[in-house]
Amino acid sequence: MTAADRPDLVIADFEGSDYGNWQVAGEAFGQRPARGTLANQMAVSGFEGHGLVNSYVGGDRTTGTLASPPIKIDRRYINFLIGGGHHPLETCVNLLVGGKVVRTATGPAAGGGNERLDWQTWDVQDLAGREAVLQIVDRSSGGWGHVNVDQIVQSDRRLAAESAQREITVTARYLNLPVTTGNPQRHMRLVVDENSVREFDIELADSTGSDREASSQRLDDKARVASGRPSFWVPVDVAEFRGRKLRLEVEALPAGSQALAAVTLDDQPRVAVPVYHERLRPQFHFTSQRGWLNDPNGLVYDGQRWHLFYQHNPYGWNWGNMHWGHAVSEDLIEWHELPIALVPHRYGDWCFSGSAVVDRDNTAGFQRGDDTPLVLAYTSTGRGECIAYSNDQGTTWTEYSGNPVVRHQGRDPKLLWHAPTKRWVMAVYDETDNKRWIAFYTSPDLKIWQLASRIEGYFECPDLFELPIDNNDTNTRWVLYAADGKYTLGQFDGRKFTPDASTGEPGKHQLWHGNFYASQTYNDAPDGRRVQIGWAQGIEFPGMPFNQQMTVPVDLSLHTTKDGPRMHAWPVEEVESLRTTLHTWGDARVRPGENPLEDIAGELFDIEAEIDLAEAQECGFVVRGVPVTYDVRRHEISCGKYKVPLAAVDGVIRVRMLVDRGSLEIFGNQGAVAVSAGMTPAADNKSLEFFTRGGPVRLRSLTVFELRSAW
Repeated sequence: MTAADRPDLVIADFEGSDYGNWQVAGEAFGQRPARGTLANQMAVSGFEGHGLVNSYVGGDRTTGTLASPPIKIDRRYINFLIGGGHHPLETCVNLLVGGKVVRTATGPAAGGGNERLDWQTWDVQDLAGREAVLQIVDRSSGGWGHVNVDQIVQSDRRLAAESAQREITVTARYLNLPVTTGNPQRHMRLVVDENSVREFDIELADSTGSDREASSQRLDDKARVASGRPSFWVPVDVAEFRGRKLRLEVEALPAGSQALAAVTLDDQPRVAVPVYHERLRPQFHFTSQRGWLNDPNGLVYDGQRWHLFYQHNPYGWNWGNMHWGHAVSEDLIEWHELPIALVPHRYGDWCFSGSAVVDRDNTAGFQRGDDTPLVLAYTSTGRGECIAYSNDQGTTWTEYSGNPVVRHQGRDPKLLWHAPTKRWVMAVYDETDNKRWIAFYTSPDLKIWQLASRIEGYFECPDLFELPIDNNDTNTRWVLYAADGKYTLGQFDGRKFTPDASTGEPGKHQLWHGNFYASQTYNDAPDGRRVQIGWAQGIEFPGMPFNQQMTVPVDLSLHTTKDGPRMHAWPVEEVESLRTTLHTWGDARVRPGENPLEDIAGELFDIEAEIDLAEAQECGFVVRGVPVTYDVRRHEISCGKYKVPLAAVDGVIRVRMLVDRGSLEIFGNQGAVAVSAGMTPAADNKSLEFFTRGGPVRLRSLTVFELRSAW
């Protein structure tokens, strides 16, 4: 019998009711193999049969080991499936001979780990005939602190994929890469003159499929994975390397994959459907042309244009590879996407959130030429808080040679100019003494910073700004905000924030609810405006080349209420430029079963209503099949899973709703309450309904504007 004819020797398939004669230590592995995904774990896939080793028992905090009985090495290779965290020697499989580790493997480096199991192979030809022990290890209690293992087999066949390469000469601007959302993450490098010029993780498609098939946008992600067809194409700008050799390197590309062969060089990005014409594309909320989007960053007005930077994965539909995307607008509604502003310093040193300012007095000395410099601050995950500057109105950016300017355990610097003290301020999330703080640093020049104070109890993405109460510039409060949308009012002297206890309620308040996170307000906005944009966290667009959206820009203001000063949010007036056909009603009595909106249909609306609740128990709207309901007895407005307090004023509520393809935004009582809610209407349902239950209501006024697309 030749080696090729010898059957595989199964060491363990973990299909039994327990671990058999394997030795278990610690808590991480439990007392028996897992049957797939465990509690609070992301979906585990790629294992064979029904059972596997999964050390997420009790979460990432638990640790332990699992050791096999001695085995004799009797084949050239040992193949096994492995996933989980990428922590070498901490979340891993080890091969021990004579008590020493002679081979080791861990979960994928891409993204820090992955719940999908892929084949790994050890060549053990040099150990033939030796006795060995397999040891599965979980010594990590942090993020991705677990390991998944299955189907350990001795074989004369290698099952793990090997690295692949392709060399091309750059003859066009864009390298177009095929992506299938849901495929395993592969680590990819672009190399010029033996230097890595781009390095990222990407879900490469295994075959090209066809743009005609992709253009239907009807295949779901599972179908695309099964077929190998691309979900979309990622363009990488390689114009700077024109005429030079570019080597593409991909780790662990499966045998038979056409991914590298499918890569093309083109003068334009490759698309199946023209950008902004995709079937689920929001029509007046900002979305990136391709890839993932989260936190708004660097919101600044340069005197002519509104800049919107954002956390961005340009290589895939899911979070990862954090860059700074960049778009500009003259009216906060119609956005023009620019090239990526910040590229990671190196792989793993990601560009996390931050902010930007106009350095009008050139305090940092960065100005070259006539344009006033823009300066941004961001978190480099491998270095600390860093700054970069632009002398061409944000088109290109240069890193400050003295980076990082602040080193600490934290992230997300928010810059502002404090005029009374004539100093720059950095409000930044900080982790000190196992507590969560916002730290305040000051600087005369944006380069040299000193810690001034900290305030405890805030997490991620701080914002700090001053607002007048009731438009009275002599009576103001400072607002301290964090990612969850909760805010505190108080005073800020340029060094320390002091919560306002004058109303007897110095605690946090909440304006926004629902799909809303990590908002930021614009620096240097004209006319004293305080314009805010948030990340509509969790609003997804399956099957599209883009994912997630921003909320509509709003103007923030402070108003006196019975509970003290409170913030209000109202859509910027520029939204009204999208209005087209108007439908209006005034002083109309509506009874149960009646629908004054039955003749209106569409996708995009701006709706305002003033409702005298009269005898009703419930009333509201049904927008393309999605109900927005006001409960009169509970004083509560709801949409989907979100239920938000909204008190009637003298028996009347006022509601405004902005309706886009993927979302509803609701503003109650002139913006005292704001809700961002994702919606997934049936594609063929474009109906509108106003309803009342339990009794009639009086519509003091109702206006419905149909809206045009901003694209």
